[in-house]
Amino acid sequence: MTPADDPVPAPRAPEPPARTRIVLAEVARRDDRVMRTRAELTQQTQVGEALVRGLVRAQLALALRLSLVVAIGLGGLPWLFAIAPSVGRVTVFGVNLPWLLLGVASFPFLIGVGWAYVRLAERNEQDFTDLVQRPER
Repeated sequence: MTPADDPVPAPRAPEPPARTRIVLAEVARRDDRVMRTRAELTQQTQVGEALVRGLVRAQLALALRLSLVVAIGLGGLPWLFAIAPSVGRVTVFGVNLPWLLLGVASFPFLIGVGWAYVRLAERNEQDFTDLVQRPER
């Protein structure tokens, strides 16, 4: 039998993969900007201090706003019962309404405010991270 009579073709060499163009200059340029901003943060330059001060202000403003929500939400209940004593005498399932609101409903309220604080604080931190890592124009 000769090779011309062989019904199975000879295996072909695999084709080389498609060429990929890699441009290191663009990657290096972006890394330089990010590294410069990180260096400003770690070396506590004026720009770095301004960035951190902005994050701290945002977190403080969030904490104060949610503290105000808690103060009005829970602190306003005794005022409500003092101003309108008839509301304080209402009973629900045999329990006075003030006991239910201050002793039971306050805990889910505080958990909800805490959950909102964590979510919004993480969003502030993510915005800060995006600002630090954003390429300069």
